[in-house]
Amino acid sequence: MVENQMSARALEARLGEWRDGGSAYRALADRIRLLTLDGRIPTDSRLPAERDLSARLGVSRTTVTAAYRRLRDTGFLVSVRGSGSVARLPGVPVAHTGSAAGGILDFSKATMPAFAGLADAARAAVGDLPGQLGGSGFDPVGIPELRAAIADRYRARGLPTDPEQIMVTIGAQHAIALLARVLVGRGDRVLIEMPTYPHAYEALTAAGARLVPVTVSTAVPGEDAATAGWDETALLQTLRRSNPVLGYLMPDFHNPTGRTMPAEQRETVLSAAARQGTVLVVDETIAELDIDRAGEFLPFPAYAEPGRPGDVVAIGSVGKTVWGGLRVGWIRAERPLIRRLVAARSANDLGTPILEQLIVVRLLAEMPAILEGRRSELRVGRDHLERLLAARFPDWQVPHVDGGITAWVNLGLPVSSQLALAARNHGLLVPAGPRFGLDGAFERFLRIPFCYSTDEMDLAVDALGLAWDSLLRHPVPDTGYLADVV
Repeated sequence: MVENQMSARALEARLGEWRDGGSAYRALADRIRLLTLDGRIPTDSRLPAERDLSARLGVSRTTVTAAYRRLRDTGFLVSVRGSGSVARLPGVPVAHTGSAAGGILDFSKATMPAFAGLADAARAAVGDLPGQLGGSGFDPVGIPELRAAIADRYRARGLPTDPEQIMVTIGAQHAIALLARVLVGRGDRVLIEMPTYPHAYEALTAAGARLVPVTVSTAVPGEDAATAGWDETALLQTLRRSNPVLGYLMPDFHNPTGRTMPAEQRETVLSAAARQGTVLVVDETIAELDIDRAGEFLPFPAYAEPGRPGDVVAIGSVGKTVWGGLRVGWIRAERPLIRRLVAARSANDLGTPILEQLIVVRLLAEMPAILEGRRSELRVGRDHLERLLAARFPDWQVPHVDGGITAWVNLGLPVSSQLALAARNHGLLVPAGPRFGLDGAFERFLRIPFCYSTDEMDLAVDALGLAWDSLLRHPVPDTGYLADVV
């Protein structure tokens, strides 16, 4: 079944600067292939008719016909009676880890390996399970023990929180999607940062949102770092003129730029959002992974002052701090919204697994020590990656970040998609910059995580070097590996 019809205009926006100076049909086919691999063209989407696309791109219909034929030959396009040309992924996608085993190194996922004590916590949690077996096991809001433990952590930060203000979810992505379904109606405007976490804007778009982007920039060497970050003028104008129902923000160690929003700017944003009635959804999944900030956690001011105008909803999880395979997250909100979320949840799922919740109860008691170890690992990884990139790519701009797990690197040339495609052929999966934007933006940027081992980062930078050296010399065929962004 074809779920999406992609217009020629929409495809042109995603293609960006696709011409590479070589064969036009090969370049067009390679770019459509990359867009399909990294999800910017969803599978089962119907691509525009050859005549429409050729007119839009200003190329001959023969060029588009040849590009589509090349995609069909490689399994990325099929012809469906009555549906035209439909995007496909050839074969069965292979699940890759960060390991270089089998010659594939997956840097598309910015996530740390599992906390060393996770297995012990899981075994201990099994002993807690009998106390939960008297119920149905369907838990749409979260077991009391975990909600209380999460509320305790907010109170320790100076943010008054009751367990009734907590809802446990199946990870942070589930929380984003559930909030989008409940708070966003079709056609509603939603403020979102650009670049941003791709699965967040996908969830918001799926809920029918009309996204209104606001730029988050990185510091440029030689310039005042204070000029980087959120474009405050544009942000305030967007709130005032667009009147969005919701704003999705990552104010601490923003993914992918690593920037942190200053406390004064948070005050300004909150006040502006309150005047417009905009709900701010604050994603804190990476907020505790500081390196140089000495554990300081900058809350949005609405938290610390109950009754203050403005509605701030927080999202958290253990996916980045403990392990991505432990699918437990949470939402902190006022009680009426929690009730709405619980009522809406059953349409898609019936609750978070009980055993995983029991594991997280035990882990939260150890979280200060877990975070201290993670910060040390990330400090080593960040410093190592910065040294590697400075030595191998002196012309690339690599901003220094105080925390988080990724570097948002300016390549100096609009070739991110071509570099990502070339890197695949040297055994490295890395998402192109436009994966984090809308309409083909960020071709000058590449997100490189520093949460892997130093050996893995050595291999990744070596692969990038080979890909960079070959990039302008000849067209790059694609090996067909699938990478999803986390």
